[in-house]
Amino acid sequence: MGIRPRSRERGAMDENTTRTAVPAGSIVVGVDGSDCAAQAVAWAADQAVLESRRLVLLHAADSMSTTTSMWLTSMAVDPTEVRRDIEAGGRDLLARTAAELGTSHPSVELVEVLQQVDPRLALIEASAVAHTTVVGSHGRGPVSGLLLGSVGVAVARHAKGPVVVVRPGSPNAPRHGVIVGVDGTERSLPALEAAYRHASVRRLPLTVVHCFWDVIAATTPGHIVPSAGADTEDLRRLVGESVAGMSEKFPDVPVTIELARGLAEEVLGRESAEHDLVVVGHHRTGPVTALLRGSVSTAVVEHATCPVLVVPSTD
Repeated sequence: MGIRPRSRERGAMDENTTRTAVPAGSIVVGVDGSDCAAQAVAWAADQAVLESRRLVLLHAADSMSTTTSMWLTSMAVDPTEVRRDIEAGGRDLLARTAAELGTSHPSVELVEVLQQVDPRLALIEASAVAHTTVVGSHGRGPVSGLLLGSVGVAVARHAKGPVVVVRPGSPNAPRHGVIVGVDGTERSLPALEAAYRHASVRRLPLTVVHCFWDVIAATTPGHIVPSAGADTEDLRRLVGESVAGMSEKFPDVPVTIELARGLAEEVLGRESAEHDLVVVGHHRTGPVTALLRGSVSTAVVEHATCPVLVVPSTD
């Protein structure tokens, strides 16, 4: 009922064209009418075409609290009518978005999902069954101008599966493919494989970078090491071993291995200005580690100038 067949005219949505459940294996994108969300929809639609997957347009508006409902009643405003207006606005937004995609991406099979819950919670829950969840860097609430904060950061931190946060950047800047940060351990393998997969479907080169901290980094942070020296030979070998298996699996992807002195979040944040996609792993850390260092993935999501793919580790 909620799936729009390719042959159906899009744009005249009613209650029978939406659903509340997200189909498994689909690409899910948050829709809220903001410019950030529009960029996310465009990126997700391109990816759905490349991977031949359904695209779920998910709009969620937080249901009213008891306090809000009581306040509206005291002001002689029927909360039920307000809820209906919010829901109708959501349906209209999904219909307009679907109609636009019918023109720009006519081959994409769309599913429209409307939920009454905080958008961040809706997207996090959807990520458990989605192939990939795509969000803009910020979201907008049902009341125009009411920002919900960094939806992208919230979803990337707590999602059960891969999340792409579409960050604003210069569309005319030169780009050099996909870049992924690795640490040479098995924890990096999910992010590394995801980077290879995206580079393959988008026919882009891949840069695999390993960042390390030393005395030189104190004066020249993010310094790229051009060639292997005595202090970096083991590191290059370690990263090379990780890459070797993936290169066999994705022989079409040209790969460059780089070592960089500095913090990973600083290096990847700077490199995002010259790449189409940054890929980082998200490792769950203890409270002490989080307090001292914070999250590399969160820092990259907050400061990158290109889309960021956050891949949960298996630990």
